Amino acid sequence: MRTVWAGSVVMLMVVLSGCGYNSFQSQDEQVKSAWSEVLNQYQRRADLIPNLVNTVKGYAAQEQRIFIAVAEARSRVGSIQATPALLDDPQAFARFEAAQGQLTGALSRLLAVSENYPQLKSDQNFRDLQAQLEGTENRIAVARMRYIQSVQSYNVLVRSFPTNLTARMFGYVVKPNFTVQNEAALATPPTVSFGSAPADGTAAPASAPAPATPGGQ
Repeated sequence: MRTVWAGSVVMLMVVLSGCGYNSFQSQDEQVKSAWSEVLNQYQRRADLIPNLVNTVKGYAAQEQRIFIAVAEARSRVGSIQATPALLDDPQAFARFEAAQGQLTGALSRLLAVSENYPQLKSDQNFRDLQAQLEGTENRIAVARMRYIQSVQSYNVLVRSFPTNLTARMFGYVVKPNFTVQNEAALATPPTVSFGSAPADGTAAPASAPAPATPGGQ
């Protein structure tokens, strides 16, 4: 009896292995790992924002509309629970992606303000934060690319025969992915140019009052 049971277990393991069960385990972990790196880089960006905003306020305190937009966008990002369950919920994933996109646009408008304030552009703290943010945006691009690739590989496994049978049996479903505007550009993280117009087409103010020094001095 024990021999029959052991033989059945071995046979089941062979069948599951041949149908991609182990591949699902491996690729699911790769997706989760890639997702964690995406979140780490987005958090890195979020942590830079308060210091960046405060530095800009020291020279451009009157740009309240932009400060409010950045604060609201950052708040929307923070309100989304980016748990592993989000990876199986296309609508929740889309909300997360949209919120991050809105924050990117708000940051672009904030940084474009520096064109109107020469003293701000020359402030070393602002320049350091600018460089850190640029590096973080590049890291985000790389992390997103790796996540996209890992999800594509996983989704192919879910849809292909005979592994699709295993997917149905164990409840593996296609995972949502980031929207790819230009797949050819994924291989090269974009260079963030903070002196140009915002990515969403919003122009920087045409004119501005004389820059104020930090602390009102």
